[in-house]
Amino acid sequence: MAIMTKIDTSKTTWDLSPLLDGDDDPKIKECRKEIEKAVDAFTKKWRDHDDYLRDATALKEALDELEKLEGMFSNGNEDFYFGLRSTVDSIDPKLKAKANQADEFMQKLDVQLQFFWLRIGDIDSKLQPKLLNDSGLQMYRHALERIFAQARYRLSEPEEKIMTFKSRPAHADWVKMTSDAITKDEREVTDESGKRVKATEEQIMSLMGSKQKPIRDEAAKAFNALLNDHLDMGVAELNAIMGNKKIDDELRGYTRPDQSRHLSDDMDSSVVDALVAAVSDRNEIPRRFYKLRAKLVGLPKLAYHERNLDYGSETATYSFHTAAQLVADTFQDLDPEFGDIFTSFLKKGQIDVFPRKGKVGGAFCAHLGPQHPTYVLLNHTDKIRDVMTIAHEMGHAINNELMRKQQNALNFHTSLSTAEVASTYMEDFVLQRLLAEADPETELALRVRQLDDTIATTFRQIAFYRFEQELHRTYREIGYVPGDQIGELFRQNLDSYMGEAFSGLHDAKNWWLYVGHFRAFFYVYTYASGLLISKSLQAKTRENKAFVQDVKTFLGAGVSQSPQDIFADMRIDITDKTFWEQGLNEIDQLLKDTEALAKKLGKI
Repeated sequence: MAIMTKIDTSKTTWDLSPLLDGDDDPKIKECRKEIEKAVDAFTKKWRDHDDYLRDATALKEALDELEKLEGMFSNGNEDFYFGLRSTVDSIDPKLKAKANQADEFMQKLDVQLQFFWLRIGDIDSKLQPKLLNDSGLQMYRHALERIFAQARYRLSEPEEKIMTFKSRPAHADWVKMTSDAITKDEREVTDESGKRVKATEEQIMSLMGSKQKPIRDEAAKAFNALLNDHLDMGVAELNAIMGNKKIDDELRGYTRPDQSRHLSDDMDSSVVDALVAAVSDRNEIPRRFYKLRAKLVGLPKLAYHERNLDYGSETATYSFHTAAQLVADTFQDLDPEFGDIFTSFLKKGQIDVFPRKGKVGGAFCAHLGPQHPTYVLLNHTDKIRDVMTIAHEMGHAINNELMRKQQNALNFHTSLSTAEVASTYMEDFVLQRLLAEADPETELALRVRQLDDTIATTFRQIAFYRFEQELHRTYREIGYVPGDQIGELFRQNLDSYMGEAFSGLHDAKNWWLYVGHFRAFFYVYTYASGLLISKSLQAKTRENKAFVQDVKTFLGAGVSQSPQDIFADMRIDITDKTFWEQGLNEIDQLLKDTEALAKKLGKI
């Protein structure tokens, strides 16, 4: 692939001046007054009126005003500014204080506006279809559909207050108690240098990835002991919060434990069921992969903690300029607009590139509203994986910019179930470029790492999802699930996709205890849905490059429609199990290519 365009990477820190001109910008007070005045005016105008609950014209007027308010929130918003400043200078207590103050201010305004959406949800169900079909309300149609759908499970205002007040002692405090206890615990282990040290949960988990088998095996034993010591508390916690959820679901009228998650994610349960069935039926893919992995690392069987052992070495280095040029070329080849968005971010200082003292680790893409610039944070260290991180986070950024062109402030969001589509779509096309340029040994290492991530994102998360389903179903049948039974359910679901390449999965039966997602309830399927949608779109793009225009339509749609309806407009039925098969076939082909390369290199 030839270089499409020259890029300028001289700006490597954020330019936040489009938000505020410094931490003490006088606009902060002015903006606060302006926003407070606008929110007060909106509240005064609509709180004591009910015509917008019957008349489409009045409802459109109210929604237009609310949409403008959303725009004001994102215009010079101090909450966004100080949140970003705190991530690149986390050791400044003054910034933390200002970020907290800004957050409290925004929460106050959110509470003040809650009455509007609550009342919208109370619109007579007989009148709802008329309003949804009104020509003047089409830009807000899906926002109204979601409010109406959620309102069917909402209680009275006093009851909702009780539900809110009890949520902390009935759920949050339980979860915090267990996680804090595990996090604070320490165990004596041998570190990489051979010294005996006291290690925390995170440090022990890091040692379980050691290339020295005695060290990682000892760390695994220590981790199992740590979990076992906190098991009674964890079992009591999990049963308590499952009981609380059962009560909530019964009061609201949900018919299955995962229904509230699907509703909040804007996904029909039939779509999730099709996804779960499709992935579960292809568990031979990860089983084959782990057999290959065991051979590559020279082990007859893998222990559970050895499932992601580092394989090979990725010695190639990529300066930020070189990495950015590669990403820019890939984007430009996919679609010129993708390349233009990336080069614009570089030029305008919307990417903070390098690690430094006080800056948080990791990477993210942050956005607020359509009137507000998007910002990307990186911690580039010249590794191959850093190239992939640029592509991943810029995928989110491109998603935001395409929404910005098409959507109003109320539709400027992405469904949780599709949030990772753009990022993984862009990331995989960049990976193909890296694979084409890599030597065979590096290519094999890259492919193995990609399969590690892909298997964990799809098959592991769906196994976790099925574990949650069985766990909640069992609780609702018998009233309390003892620790041994929880552990056996977890082990069985691990075995369903990991298979005979592993020994000792019984030792991992209590590892559910540290998985925080199980306390968020049924969240994990979204990892698989996002990746498999992305894989399907990639396949269609490779078959016909013009399909990228359909991809852009999907990414620009925001939450103006449900994911199911957006795909239906693209002549794709995501309720059909065969749709998910397309993404799974992509993973299967990746594994076949990796197996062939390993055989060619004499590794197996």
